[in-house]
This record gives sequence, C-alpha cells and structure tokens, in this order.
Amino acid sequence: MARSIPVKPDFEVGRGAERSVWETFTAKLPDDVVVCHSVQVRDGAQEREIDLLVLWPGVGIAAVEVKGGEVSVEAGQWWQKARGSSTRIHLKNPVAQSQSAMHAFKNMVQSRGIFLDCKIVYLVAFPFTQVSAEWEMTGVPRQIVLDADDLLSSRLEERIASVIRMESKDVGALRVPILERLTAYIAGDDDCAFAPVDSDGVRWAEEAQERLTAKQQLLLTATRSLRHVRFIGGAGSGKTWLAVEKARRLSREGKRVGLFCYNKGLAQHLERQVAEWRQRKPEFAGEFHGFALKQGVPAGAGQEYFDVEMPRQLNELGVWADPAEKFDAIVVDEAQDFAPSWWEALLSWVKEPAQAEVYAFMDGRQDVYRRWDGREVAAVGDQVVRFTPIHVDDNLRNTRRIAESFACFAGEGFTPRTDTGLPVRVVPCAVGDEMDAADDLVDQLLEEGWAEHQLALLTTKHRHPVHQEAFDAGDEAVAAYWKDFHDGAGVFYGHVLGFKGLERSVVILCVNGFREMERARELLYVGMSRARSLLVVVGVPEVLRKVGAEGLVKVLVE
Repeated sequence: MARSIPVKPDFEVGRGAERSVWETFTAKLPDDVVVCHSVQVRDGAQEREIDLLVLWPGVGIAAVEVKGGEVSVEAGQWWQKARGSSTRIHLKNPVAQSQSAMHAFKNMVQSRGIFLDCKIVYLVAFPFTQVSAEWEMTGVPRQIVLDADDLLSSRLEERIASVIRMESKDVGALRVPILERLTAYIAGDDDCAFAPVDSDGVRWAEEAQERLTAKQQLLLTATRSLRHVRFIGGAGSGKTWLAVEKARRLSREGKRVGLFCYNKGLAQHLERQVAEWRQRKPEFAGEFHGFALKQGVPAGAGQEYFDVEMPRQLNELGVWADPAEKFDAIVVDEAQDFAPSWWEALLSWVKEPAQAEVYAFMDGRQDVYRRWDGREVAAVGDQVVRFTPIHVDDNLRNTRRIAESFACFAGEGFTPRTDTGLPVRVVPCAVGDEMDAADDLVDQLLEEGWAEHQLALLTTKHRHPVHQEAFDAGDEAVAAYWKDFHDGAGVFYGHVLGFKGLERSVVILCVNGFREMERARELLYVGMSRARSLLVVVGVPEVLRKVGAEGLVKVLVE
C-alpha cells in the first residue's frame, strides 16, 4: 500500500472522485510510492492545484487531474455530467490543466533548490467514465487517460509506470534523495521551526504504523465469506481500524449496519470516523447504552441499572421491533467489554441473528470490566451465533520498545512489527507522589519539544483533577472533554478505563494505585499500549514489581 500525504486527506463535499482515485492509488501502488493529495502550486503570480501527485522512486513523477461524473468531448469542448445535468469544463480542458499544473510544480520546486532531473508526466483520471481504447484527440494520447476500467484493472501499476517511462525518455528515474526532499517540502516538514520532536524519526515511524495497520484489510478480504467472526488481537494490532473498515464495507453493500462499543471516548471516535464517509453510513455508530437510549429505554441510574436492567429492556424492545428497523449486520469493537446479556440485547435487534453478519473485535487480556464470559457463542432466544476465531497477532501501532515493555501481558503470538523507537522511561516515586511527578513530566516533555496535542496523562486509580472537573460538570462537559481530545486541543488527562481503543504519540502512565489488585495487570496493559512513540511510566517500583510488570522492572534495573 502506497504512503499518503496527508495520511488521512480531508475529502470535502464534491471531491468524491478524488477520494475514489486516491483510494485506488494507495491500495494498488507499491509501498515505496507516495501519493500526495491536493498539492497547492504557486508559480509566480499563478496559483494552481494538483489533485493527486504520484512520487514513485525508481520510476518518476505523475501529476493527475481528476474529473468526476461523466466526462465527454463534443466538437473540441469538454463536458462534465453529474446529477442529470451537463456543464462545460471552463478554462482549459482537463489535460491542459494537468499539463499546466505539472510545469508550474517543476518551476516551484526548482526555485526551492530541488532540481527535478527525473521523468515527470501529466495524466487525467475519470473514475466514473469509460473511454474507448481507440479514442484520442490532438495532443491527448489515450495512454495518459485513466478511465473507470483502467483504475479497476489489476495492471494499473504497470500502466502508470509504463506511461511515466514512455513519456519522458530523455531523463532518469526519481532518486530517493529527491523523493525525500519533495515529500518534506510538500508536507511542510523541511526546516520547520514548530515541528514536534522528531530526532529519532517519530513522525515517519507513526506514518509507517498507519500504513502497516491499513494492510490489515487483507484479513477482512480473506474472511469475507464468514458471517460470524471473532477477531482476536493484542493491543496495537489495528482492531478498531478493522472494525470501522468492516462497517464501511458492509454499509457500502447496502446493508443496515450497527457499529458498537462501550466507552464514550471510543464511541465519539467511531462517530467521527463514520461522519467523514461520503458513501452510505451505518444506521448507528456509538455506545451500546446510547443505542438503548435512542430506542426509548429510560436513562436510569446506578451500575446495576446500566449493567442489567437497561440491556433487559433493550432486549424486550428488540423482540417486538419492526423487522424493517433491525440490522442486517453488527460490528462490535472492544467486544470483551460486552456481557452476555448485552449481546442478547444487541442480537434482538438483528434480523435472523443466526444468518446475519456479526463481527466482534476483541482482546480478552483487556477485559478490565470482567464482563466477558470467555465463550465463543452469543445467543438470543433459540438463535445462536457461533463465532469463528481469527487471530490478529502483529503489533503495528506501538514502537518495538513500547510493545516489548507490555509483551508480558499480551500473551502468546504477540509479535511487534514496527521500528525500535525511543526508550521507555520509568520514573520511580514515593507512594502519594505519583500525580505530582506525572504533572512535572508534562512540563518536562513540553520543554523537550513535544506538542501539547501529542501528550496524554492517564491514571490507574484516582482521576487527575482536570479529568475530575470535567466528570463532575455533567454529560455536556464530558462530551466537550472528549471532543477536545479528538480535536487535539491540548494535553489530555484521563483514566486508563476510558482510554481503551484510543492512543496518543506520548503517554504518561501515572500508576497511582488500583481499586482492585486482581485487575492491575489488565490496567497496566491497556495504559502502556496507548503510547505510539514514547511511553513514560510513573510509579512506585515495589507496586510495579508486585503486579509483575517485568518489562518495566527491567527498565528500572538498567
């Protein structure tokens, strides 16, 4: 899978064609290719935009102009038809636009001292139009046009590479040093005074983690004929990414889909991911209890109500619900958080559960709430869902050093696949001083150059005062608190229990005790695995030893 700049482009309304071509390029082009979206070009007073810029080491560069709808040419005039009406493509035709933007890009980067002594071509892509293989017009050879069939072809990689090589025979291929300078310039990373700490390749390492995680979609393709699957994977294996991608695929097939989890922070993440889709969305995405409220179950109060009574009432409503309002498929992330009665309630809202599509993404070693009963079945009435277990062993979202520090909690099969990364830090302190020491570390890390939005301070027992203030202020304040986290508004202060399924570049894990020692290992496992690039653990050495955190004890000894 090719790398993308930005990693997750923002495809606004009206840019669905660009998204379609971007998804195709990133999925089908080699890993060392970089696909840049919406590259802004300024050549003197002229401003242009390249929809997609393909940087291919060992081959060359291609500037691609994308046009959606049905594209056609009549008497030399280019037309674009969308939603039943045709409009003229003003100014230059798409090919001339691409050619002009390509030349402007060359001028711009060369003015920055980046000499492009490599092959560079311009292409056009029409993802929703079919163009005859024999068609061409003056100055527009058929080979520089990628139509819907070309983009779907298994030979797309070969097609683009051959066009680049054929159209520019007098120069060489794109060299890696030039590629690196171009990507730094396009991403705004070169000589950037306000860049976060990156002395050990933090930024590139996290992008590599994103690319590795996206490759997990092969698991979804390989298991698409299985209707009941339990994906079992350790922390950092990309389960949440897979859950969202599975929901996206099911929705695209026209199914009524429910995407569920338990925690508020993760629920808001799922909601925001789904909101970005331009295609059909799930009928519901969010908290299990939020779904119950949406169906008319009273809010109630007390843990007993939420754990027992609310699921019971939701189940009763589901039994009598109109089949047209029920789901064709459900996807549950962090499924180990769901008790059997919760599964029963959910399945009552599924059409023919034994025949429907039901997918659970889980890690039994993160069973911090102790609700999961360990069984491989879920049932409602006489309908039983028997899950096929699929193991996802590779850790792709933590550096190797972080992954190895919590490997003692992760179980057999757990395999780190990323770069070495920064050393894990363990800051010993006395009992009662954990919070103060953690606060001091926030200031220290900011002084080191980390940005506020990269940091999360998580506690294992009592909430941090900032977290407690938001919690005490009520539901609206809690919603705003999580919105700030997802917006990257600043340093995040939270509790390990509420941070399951989430992550930040840097995590300060404040081990300020445990309400129940029998759950200590699970809490440490969850907290430590939330860090992508740097993990700092603050705690009393004797407590860490008692819990059996061998990886952390080893750091203390060294």
